[in-house]
Amino acid sequence: MSKFSSKIRRVNSPGSQRKTGRRSPLATVALIVIGLMSTGGAYAMFSSTAAAETPAVTQTTIAAGEKLFAANCATCHGLSVQGSATGPSLIGVGAASVDFQVGTGRMPLAAGGPQAEKKPVQFTDSQTKELAAYIASLAPGPALPSSAYLKGDGDATKGAELFRINCAMCHNVAGAGGALTAGKYAPALSGVTGAHIYEAMVSGPQSMPVFNDLNITPQEKADIVTYLKYLDKNPSPGGVDLGNLGPVSEGLFIWIFGLGALVAVTVWIAAKAN
Repeated sequence: MSKFSSKIRRVNSPGSQRKTGRRSPLATVALIVIGLMSTGGAYAMFSSTAAAETPAVTQTTIAAGEKLFAANCATCHGLSVQGSATGPSLIGVGAASVDFQVGTGRMPLAAGGPQAEKKPVQFTDSQTKELAAYIASLAPGPALPSSAYLKGDGDATKGAELFRINCAMCHNVAGAGGALTAGKYAPALSGVTGAHIYEAMVSGPQSMPVFNDLNITPQEKADIVTYLKYLDKNPSPGGVDLGNLGPVSEGLFIWIFGLGALVAVTVWIAAKAN
């Protein structure tokens, strides 16, 4: 009986409980390893997604852009991008501004004037991205937009409302463009790529104001792109649009051709009666 009681005391002793309930030192190491692997895997997935969204910018890309700039742009903008009497400084304009100006052919500038004209593009897409990478490396500025905002799959109704409030006073409610002061004009937006529409909003080319993400969020910019793409795909439901210039052009058309036709018919009837 005494031997049995001593065994019970040994089993129920505090020391024996601590020994049997003690966590193995390897458990802590295993938890740390699992945590590191999970974090690393999540970061790798995020990095690969970001790399798929944005073209890789390397020192080679920046160096190539610097050579292109020195050969084609430095005459006006200066070798140090500081600007000159014939061209503004490009420090801080960002990659979006370069991609818009060069990607639409407005730069290099063909001739002086109230504003840069859209013309055939002088550089390939890869060269344009190299120039944009070089300028972006000099100072922070608006970056190239994510392709997620350029697909034209947003809310066209909301985009139309935003466009009417913020853009229609210059570009016309149908994006047909319009005249501004001092020989400047707001260009037509039909056929413009989603990337260039977005880049124009964040960089403010020519007389256009800058719409940063506090003014118009990225998703709202995507909605505006969707609305303009909708206009490209859907012709005027009323027939001939007469340039989408509104009631002035329509009234002028009726005045000239409609009234002219009435006068011609009246003269013909009078001539037949005589």
